[in-house]
Amino acid sequence: MSYSELPLTRYAMSGDISVAYQTMGDGPIDIIAIPGSISHVEFLHEVSGYTAFLQRLSKFARVITFDKRGQGLSDRISGAPTLEERMDDVRAVLDSVGAQRAALLGFSEGCAMSAMFAASYPERVSHLALFGAFVRYRDLFTDADPEVVAQEQMKNWGTGALMKGVISSRASDPDAVAKFAKFERLSASPGAMKATQLLNFQIDVGHILLAVRVPTLVLHRTADALVPVRLGRDFAARIPGAKYVEYPGVDHAFWSGDVEALLGDIEEFITGHRETVSADLERILATVLFTDIVDSTRRAAEMGDQNWRDCWTVTISWHARWSKDTVVT
Repeated sequence: MSYSELPLTRYAMSGDISVAYQTMGDGPIDIIAIPGSISHVEFLHEVSGYTAFLQRLSKFARVITFDKRGQGLSDRISGAPTLEERMDDVRAVLDSVGAQRAALLGFSEGCAMSAMFAASYPERVSHLALFGAFVRYRDLFTDADPEVVAQEQMKNWGTGALMKGVISSRASDPDAVAKFAKFERLSASPGAMKATQLLNFQIDVGHILLAVRVPTLVLHRTADALVPVRLGRDFAARIPGAKYVEYPGVDHAFWSGDVEALLGDIEEFITGHRETVSADLERILATVLFTDIVDSTRRAAEMGDQNWRDCWTVTISWHARWSKDTVVT
């Protein structure tokens, strides 16, 4: 997308703090993405895969992204915000866009805040979809001294070092690392990040998860390089009735790697059906359907709509793998 096509950044007031946010799409459902430890609603569009992920969600929903207070384009503050203050930022953004109720898409540290918001304001949350979750931040650094961890991260801040955990699959790409380093610098200063990390060590939502009573989907990659998969499994097990799904891969960032199944699961969980497909798959579907129509009406009637659709999905996926660039006429 060109800069002129990207969503505009607007501001919501949370007390006397300005919270930057963007919206994409105009679907009947609202999804608000709760970011992890760092964010920048504008620069993230320059990170490979991020905008495409939001665009896919925006085909069936209005997608809302924001920077928590003290980060990105939101007002800087002294010290670090508590989870309660961060929750109020979510409420302020929802009020600003006129959303009475929304699905929460939590990422990393944002999962804890999403669960806390859902437990505190269940009337404002329709669904809870969480990716890369953990119950306690301390569990990411076994027996490590919080001050030592925060000091080390502060020393390496702005170099792209965090990319090894967040987008591990591209950590050997110098251009990608340089871009991620800029993302770090734009998100927060070293001192602000140190304060946030020290506060994060206090995150422990184990006592809150039992109180979550909204439909919940917990998603995790099996080889997540930043948050071990066992932490995601533990998080899901503590929420009554939560559904848990794992995906292959090492990237902690939800928008990186093979995201097709992930996007489909989120869509089905929130809407009850899975109809949105990628642009490539739509193109292949249109061409294949015009080449093999013999007895198709009778077969469709015999098999039923869902089985017929599943049959074509398998066929199309095979064709897509065989030759993604071939168009049959």
